[in-house]
Amino acid sequence: MPTILFENGYRFFFYMNEHLPIHVHVRKGGAKGRILLQPSIHFHRNFGFKPSEVNKIVEIVVENYGLLIDKWNETFD
Repeated sequence: MPTILFENGYRFFFYMNEHLPIHVHVRKGGAKGRILLQPSIHFHRNFGFKPSEVNKIVEIVVENYGLLIDKWNETFD
């Protein structure tokens, strides 16, 4: 489960058996979630993040979108 990005305590990662659509997982403490990257950025599953954290996580994903897509393609293509 490679870590792609670690920012503000949020760990963004992929599992090695991922599937489409392109997405990334995020964890911090006991909270976790999944963010779809395509066809558009969407916080798809949330287990424990507060709404303000969801907004911050989406901001981080937007700022690092190119990196996340590149890492997905490097890992799964």
